[in-house]
Amino acid sequence: MRVAIIGAGVIGLSTALCIHEQYHSLVPSLEMEVYADRYTPHTTSDGAAGLWQPYLSDHGNLQETLWNKETFDYLLGHLGSPAAKEMGLFLISGYNLFTQPVPDPSWKNIVLGFRNLTPKELELFPGYSYGWFNTALMLECRSYLPWLTNRLTQRGVKFFHKKVESFQELFARGVDVVINCTGMRAGELQPDPELQPGRGQVIKVLAPWVKHFIITHDIKSGIYNSPYVIPGSEFTVLGGIYQHGNWSEENSAQDHKTIWENCCRLLPTLQKAKIVQEWSGLRPARPCVRLERETVRQGHFQAEVIHNYGHGGFGITIHWGCAMAAARLFGSILQEKKLASPPQPRL
Repeated sequence: MRVAIIGAGVIGLSTALCIHEQYHSLVPSLEMEVYADRYTPHTTSDGAAGLWQPYLSDHGNLQETLWNKETFDYLLGHLGSPAAKEMGLFLISGYNLFTQPVPDPSWKNIVLGFRNLTPKELELFPGYSYGWFNTALMLECRSYLPWLTNRLTQRGVKFFHKKVESFQELFARGVDVVINCTGMRAGELQPDPELQPGRGQVIKVLAPWVKHFIITHDIKSGIYNSPYVIPGSEFTVLGGIYQHGNWSEENSAQDHKTIWENCCRLLPTLQKAKIVQEWSGLRPARPCVRLERETVRQGHFQAEVIHNYGHGGFGITIHWGCAMAAARLFGSILQEKKLASPPQPRL
């Protein structure tokens, strides 16, 4: 049974690991291969700060909220393990700020210690009249992606550095199941008008005195279009750009100016911070994640594709829940092919 994962960002690698962990002992013939033309540190995942936080509204999509929760709980379970440091995983607390009262988010009971800000706390942030404080998790992909890669390599998964032009290309090589984790590139393999780039740009600075994340929200300008400051283990990430439909991966001087001025107004001590890197990338934006099975006709036989893409700016936040869902879909293919009995839930 040959399985090919296309894409080596956080979605592709975690899906590969989840499937291998669950099924390698049940399917002795399982062979897994990862194909990508970009590996860490050159994936979209590498540009993200790594804060676990979903969008403010789940638009009633309870399934995505559940996947977010499964990811948070999975990561929380790793927090006490020696692997946490290698994974780039740690707790972080911080502020979400608004200019008017808003409803509580769908994730308020998933994070730790969620509460409204006090008037005294709001005095720290002139111009903002409402907000929340909570503790969440950071998962830095420049550590997490190499950690996932090592785990997969130890399990005998093979990696190929090449761009896949079509699903048929892999089926012609004898692959039985393709897992499509190509993010923004999914439209090149199969047209998907719902998938659009949500371009982002960030500035990474040295500001070790910043200890809390600060995310501001402008309800009128939409998600991620107002300043945010997210401190990591080495760098602090400054952002606040979301351009729907913009395909450019070049850094923009105008966006740099917008981010820098807005973040320094929010936190004036940043004016003393040293800039170490600038990055821009494309969030794979979609009205909802595409996570489903598709049977593709290939000449006289059928081949299976599992799609797992369209995670927007919350890939890190939702990745493990989606990996588990993709693994369940893979299990349903195995059952139909009578290659394995499904794993029994561990009580």
